Amino acid sequence: MKPTLLILAAGIGSRYGGVKQMDEIGPSGESIIDYSVFDAIRAGFGKVVFVLNPRIENEFKAVYEPRLKGKIETDYVLQEVTNVPDGVNVSKERVKPWGTGHAVLVAKDAINEPFAVINADDFYGKSAFSLISAFLSGIKNDSTSYAMVGYKLANTLSENGTVSRGICKTKNGLLTDVVERTSIRSDNNNIVFDDNGKTEQIDSESVVSMNFWGFSPLYFKQLEHDFINFIEENSKEIKAEFYIPTVVNDLIEKNEASIKMLTSNDQWFGVTYKEDKETTIKKVAELISSGVYPKKLW
Repeated sequence: MKPTLLILAAGIGSRYGGVKQMDEIGPSGESIIDYSVFDAIRAGFGKVVFVLNPRIENEFKAVYEPRLKGKIETDYVLQEVTNVPDGVNVSKERVKPWGTGHAVLVAKDAINEPFAVINADDFYGKSAFSLISAFLSGIKNDSTSYAMVGYKLANTLSENGTVSRGICKTKNGLLTDVVERTSIRSDNNNIVFDDNGKTEQIDSESVVSMNFWGFSPLYFKQLEHDFINFIEENSKEIKAEFYIPTVVNDLIEKNEASIKMLTSNDQWFGVTYKEDKETTIKKVAELISSGVYPKKLW
């Protein structure tokens, strides 16, 4: 059975100032999503599931349904604040859904095979999809052996502002911990981050998580268990979020799953800031010139 690609496309970036998932960065009007799906198809994926914000559902489908019809099976699920367990009362002031872990959970009824998870606005590169596809093709639906594609920190920075990254710790090729660092930036040929008011240096070769995961369907049960506990404690919170790495760390600590580290040497790029778009367009053009992608994907 071919693996499925789950694309988290429900976020509407406040720093970016628009629906960046659908922004055109390719010469024939392609978005980053188009390149991710193209890479997934040639890596052997058989289906793509999109997690959407209801506000962009119709516009999104109008763009991608015609493009992908006949090329890969597609499905859509909506991430809403109301997607919580029965009996849980959520604060009326809560506007945004509950983060990346919640976004994956809402897709549980749409996926019945090993699957990869990615962000819609991150350009991961061809090799990452090949790595994760080979891994997913070798696990069963009840496997607790998962994987993550990591990137070298130096390959994931933005020229237009600071970024937050999950710094990965490993042992014997397995992930042991993901430590979140914020305000990461280049500074005089060094990479630094802010920690409680202090500026600390960090190794440019550090492997970081860019939210590219590989799971079996069993992960949905584990995720749901943790989300029920989370939502019971945070249902009245306006800003609390439920993140994938938080659940992964919990599973590792409890010896309920292992996470194989797959490291890509590709340069990640994305559109965290509006100014990143121009850089992304240039990098895509370079990949097309070098033959990695055709000038027109579809």
